[in-house]
Amino acid sequence: MIRLPFWPTAVAAASTLFVFALLATLFGAADLGLQNSFHALVSGTGDDTGILWNIRLPRVAVGLLVGAHLAVAGHLLQQATRNPLTDPNVLGISGGAMLAVMIYLLATVYWSATDGSKLASYPVAPLPFVALAGGLAAATLTYLIAWRRGAAPLRLVLAGIAVGLTFQALGLGIFAAWGSTRMETVLLWLSGSLYARGWEHALHLLPWTVLGFAVLPLMVAKLDLLSIGDEAARTLGIHVGAIRLSAVALATVLASSAVAIVGPLGFVGLIVPHAARRLVGPSLARSLPISALLGAGLVTLGDLIGRVVAPPAEIPVGAVTALIGVPIFLMLLGRRI
Repeated sequence: MIRLPFWPTAVAAASTLFVFALLATLFGAADLGLQNSFHALVSGTGDDTGILWNIRLPRVAVGLLVGAHLAVAGHLLQQATRNPLTDPNVLGISGGAMLAVMIYLLATVYWSATDGSKLASYPVAPLPFVALAGGLAAATLTYLIAWRRGAAPLRLVLAGIAVGLTFQALGLGIFAAWGSTRMETVLLWLSGSLYARGWEHALHLLPWTVLGFAVLPLMVAKLDLLSIGDEAARTLGIHVGAIRLSAVALATVLASSAVAIVGPLGFVGLIVPHAARRLVGPSLARSLPISALLGAGLVTLGDLIGRVVAPPAEIPVGAVTALIGVPIFLMLLGRRI
């Protein structure tokens, strides 16, 4: 297969991402008119300024960050497990983060609330920490179950599936037992949505983006060597167990913080790494940045489609990414990845 050169591909991906972000800012459920929207966006004045700068722009910013988080997390997990079907959902990370956040929201916010419309009023700052605790608990449990003189990739995937299903079953059990009108707001979060996400959400997610992407270059070269096999990597002086654990831990941080803000989004971490590798090759130094750009673009485009296809109703971005992801996933399977 012909590989594209990195820099032209990166520029094209970044340019496409900019176009998606601009369209997602200018268009939405409220028809403001293209000329008025563009004028309000550029000048910062006019009746539509509040909608653009306080509702749509922060929503786009959150989508960009979340998409990059999930795509890079999936890429790291696929490399660490040498399994092309791995993503944060498969290893149970999303399930652990989801369960922790749901318990937190139900226990601390909705337990005594009488108003079911509390979606915009829950505290955002603790959520990444709560989700990280749940994601780390799930990842640790997956590792413990898979451990047998080391954590082989296949055992990690099988253990992750079992842990993820268990956590999801626990979450659904709690959710079903709650039984009140407040289920609607929790259900919206569980569907994976950017609805009502503002600057507060973006600012609380950004430190985790900076932290995760700052650590990434430290492990890329060693993680790349896992593709030649564990034994071959050991002969080159690579501590396979440590670098695999580090990759899973970093993926857990990125995926959990994203899930905390928007809920679980399917297929982003699964299909985007494949697209990146097909474009620029398997080297992590080239494919990881492309994954981040493509993941941000997929979530931004998915949210835009969900907002404009049937206004004023909105389709959660998680449903749109699933609809986009399923045919791509089937195509990848048809080509045996």
